[in-house]
Amino acid sequence: MAPEGNQYDAAELPDLLPIYYRRLFPYSQYFRWLSYGGVSKTYFQNREFSFTLKDDIYVRYLSFNNQNELEKEMQKMVPYKIDIGAVYSNKPSQHNSMKSGTFHAESKELVFDIDMTDYDDVRTCCSSADICHKCWTLMVMAIKILDRILNRLYNADSLVCITEDFGFQHRLWVYSGRRGVHCWVCDDSARKLSQAARSAVVEYLSVVKGGTDTIKKVHLNSPIHPSIQESIAVIDSYFEDYALNKQDVFGSKETWQKVLALVPDEFHEGLQIDFDKARNATDRWKLLQCTLTKQVNDHHLEEIKLQYCYPRLDINVSKSINHLLKSPFSVHPKTGRISVPLDVKNVDKFDPFSVPTISYLCKELDKKTKEEQEVTSTENGEEPEVKRRTRDYKKTSLLGPIKIFEQFIEKMEQSRKGQLLKQSDKEGDF
Repeated sequence: MAPEGNQYDAAELPDLLPIYYRRLFPYSQYFRWLSYGGVSKTYFQNREFSFTLKDDIYVRYLSFNNQNELEKEMQKMVPYKIDIGAVYSNKPSQHNSMKSGTFHAESKELVFDIDMTDYDDVRTCCSSADICHKCWTLMVMAIKILDRILNRLYNADSLVCITEDFGFQHRLWVYSGRRGVHCWVCDDSARKLSQAARSAVVEYLSVVKGGTDTIKKVHLNSPIHPSIQESIAVIDSYFEDYALNKQDVFGSKETWQKVLALVPDEFHEGLQIDFDKARNATDRWKLLQCTLTKQVNDHHLEEIKLQYCYPRLDINVSKSINHLLKSPFSVHPKTGRISVPLDVKNVDKFDPFSVPTISYLCKELDKKTKEEQEVTSTENGEEPEVKRRTRDYKKTSLLGPIKIFEQFIEKMEQSRKGQLLKQSDKEGDF
């Protein structure tokens, strides 16, 4: 449930954004994340940022020397949206003065963008930019499936050049603020991937293929790849409730015909007759299961489950190294919600509608500030002492998401220290 008073009026945004960037945005954690320990002194300085300003004014190739400069410019420009791009060979802000061919993208996190609109052909409750609790289950499944694959990365032989011996360990999941989720894979090996390698990873992860004119979008080979088997296991834990109750896929002829369009021709006519005679959606689901599991070596039922529930990726976002992606802690101007990091272990409990709006955060901050002023006011009527506001987010609902962000950064930093110790030990052997 959304907290009481979490409403948002877009007309208030110009007044609220300056407060948000002055008092609530987690600059220090943000800088720690994007500087990656400062091993390369130009890593943060050569990062591209893009700001979308009021009235859709779009400014690319921004770059900043340090946290203080970033902080000052964000408070000065007050972006309605922040996008993060690649780390370039030179400072993006100087790209116009570079000789031809000397300015190019060198590295970036491997990123994934999953948008609810890409599921419009299989969800019945909403369409376009709208979401509800019934279809949000798709995002929960997508996060669980993709996170597991990125962590374990099967098929290591064909991807040995990019995975080495282990999967990707540092995966930051972020709610977009409206209708989807993003994943930032921050391992050193992921950030160094070439465009060809990124395309190979995306191809490996893509199971649902084909445009709007393609009816059947999933085709499995035998035996089913272990990674897809595990994905099906995740889907199985949600599918019956999701398909029968949340989407009512078998409830009306209009919706069940879409399912029957995915079954082989030899089953189609018989199932059509049986579905028409069936008393309810549960009976139709049982009929489908019974019919399609008769042939052991075929995977028709699994293909249907995958087409309805497997993650649908925006391929271009992932494969292009210089593609921009919305920044964590950016404010969505349409909903007012903050783009907050997610705790994957508790993703089942995540409610997009409970994510605080910028309006709610500013109200929390105002209320807390007034309470503190009342406590600290002196008896002789003097003005209360002005305190530093670097920790103002701790007085608001932004505290939880920032803690998740800090835990992610700390894990990366600990891993980096461990790698340096190993490297030091190896060098000491010589």
